[in-house]
Amino acid sequence: MKPHRLLNTFPGALGTGSELFGAGRTRSFAFDFIGSTSVRFFMLVGLIAVPLASPAAETLETVEKSASEWMKLRVETARLETAWQEERTLVQTMAAALKERAVAAEEKRDLAKVRTAKDREEFAALQAKNDRERSDLRAFDVRLKGLAARLVALRPALPPRLSEALEMSFRSLGNPDLPSGERMEITINALNRCAQFNRSITVGEDVLALDGASPPKSLEVIYWGLSHGYAVDRVARKAWLGASRDGTWRWEPSPAAFESVVRLIAIAGDKADPDFVVVPATVPRLLSENSPR
Repeated sequence: MKPHRLLNTFPGALGTGSELFGAGRTRSFAFDFIGSTSVRFFMLVGLIAVPLASPAAETLETVEKSASEWMKLRVETARLETAWQEERTLVQTMAAALKERAVAAEEKRDLAKVRTAKDREEFAALQAKNDRERSDLRAFDVRLKGLAARLVALRPALPPRLSEALEMSFRSLGNPDLPSGERMEITINALNRCAQFNRSITVGEDVLALDGASPPKSLEVIYWGLSHGYAVDRVARKAWLGASRDGTWRWEPSPAAFESVVRLIAIAGDKADPDFVVVPATVPRLLSENSPR
């Protein structure tokens, strides 16, 4: 606001210059007063306007910042949309190619099923046959284990020489984890050895403990198959008769048979002419189903 306008606004407030200070100083005083009043007015308006303008400035800065962020977001969104449009075409092309490959693979699968139908039937038949043979093998293994267990249980009734000869076989048969093939082979070999021993007359020397009081010593022996055997001590002039009784091989003294057993051993060893020799023998009683036990 200019000074002369302020003066016109307050016409009667100041009066005239002639009335206060005289004619010469009227105009000067009026301008001085008006100037100082104008400065004070503008300072008051400024103090009132500063608080009113501050929130507006902050709001403008916030709007500018939001607009800047929105522009950045819009630019990034446009870039992503453009990239997606480019990649979308590539993805659609790849999806179509994969679909074609899947269809081709299904056709190959169907063709392979048709070509291998006969082979699959033969394979199913072979698998069923293998299952039957596996079941038969398990049943055979059970029976073989039973036979081996009975053979091991017969060991105490065997002649000492044969029992010692089959030591490793009996140890192997006592292993529950032994494969079926090895178990069958060992069992057959042991049975063959027993059958061979039973068909022959065996002469030789064995280390025997005939009674619990005396230590084991070497004696001349002769075995008549698996049924019985004889042992002689030439120094002590003693003879023993051995046979299986109650599932155990036992030696029993037979002093009267000393000369006969010595002659029998000489004939068996080709040291004497063949001749009839009378010796004691034990014949086991055969038990039938109706005989008392």
